[in-house]
Amino acid sequence: MDATPLPELTKRQEEILALIIRHYTQKPEPVSSKILAEQSDFNLSSATIRNEMAVLEDLGYIQAPHTSAGRIPTQNGYRYFVKHQLNREIALSTSEQKHITGKFQSQPLATEGWLRIAATVLARTAQSASLVTAPTAEISRYKRLELIAIQGRLVLMVLVLHGGVVQQRMLNLAEPTPQIRLEEAANIINGLFADLSAQQIRFKLSQLSQLEREVGELAVELMEQADSDQTRIVYRDGLSDVIGNFTDGEGAQQMLRVLEERAVLEIILNEIAQNDPTDDVRVIVGGDGRWDEINRLSLIFSRYGVPGQLTGAVGVLGPTHINYGRAISTVRYVSGLMTTMLEDLYNPEE
Repeated sequence: MDATPLPELTKRQEEILALIIRHYTQKPEPVSSKILAEQSDFNLSSATIRNEMAVLEDLGYIQAPHTSAGRIPTQNGYRYFVKHQLNREIALSTSEQKHITGKFQSQPLATEGWLRIAATVLARTAQSASLVTAPTAEISRYKRLELIAIQGRLVLMVLVLHGGVVQQRMLNLAEPTPQIRLEEAANIINGLFADLSAQQIRFKLSQLSQLEREVGELAVELMEQADSDQTRIVYRDGLSDVIGNFTDGEGAQQMLRVLEERAVLEIILNEIAQNDPTDDVRVIVGGDGRWDEINRLSLIFSRYGVPGQLTGAVGVLGPTHINYGRAISTVRYVSGLMTTMLEDLYNPEE
């Protein structure tokens, strides 16, 4: 969320703001004091509610779309609601949680089918467009390598990294080397480099003989290349269903650009990936004043995975009048479920 301080409200003003937002997220039409008086438990007159709405408008939490109309929430209104009041919102029901869990358990872990299920579950449950990135290694970690004599000085190196990444490269050694010596070199390297990053391996190269050092230098090169060239595979769902929820064409165009061009999305995902793993759910309303390209959208994201091994991101996006309570609850539950399942896969003994 944007760090800009928001003016504090009284309890009654908070309740009125929350009710306006709930009405507007269900049906994006201006909300009048008369509607609030008739459909709430405030036991307040329309005049009293109208006075409080005037204060909310002065503070920038609601606005009138045109003369003599009701009021609609502003981006700051949504931000205040998310920051101060969502702990009062109803989370997913037990039956919904069981249904989501069952969907995931029907697919093998961390496969394309599993990730597509995640995108579909997020879109259907939060009633928004969804985005899921495949889990990737935060930093490449060495697992093992094999050296295979091809002909003369030519050797095939097969490098396997944690997370399933496999790199192959042909080496042209200084002199012909028999297969038994190549296997000996691979065993030495595998014992010395296990679970290390490229930077950690580089510090150990001086301990090796010429052949092992030559192979180790190439392994470091391939690992650093894997770190720099890492691309995010994004799975998505629900776009066609949410496009019609925008009250203006510009918002719909922003949604399409974010999903098709993905430059802004990559920046946001990279920022989330750098956050502390204890962070829960990140809510970005109207670009939080930082990204004009999404100033008509709201994005709700969370990380999932095993810190230090594999991590990805899940989220939903839509117009600023998205149902924040349901969207946040869904993203939180799905990311937590995916994290638990990956933890069980990578750390079964714990």
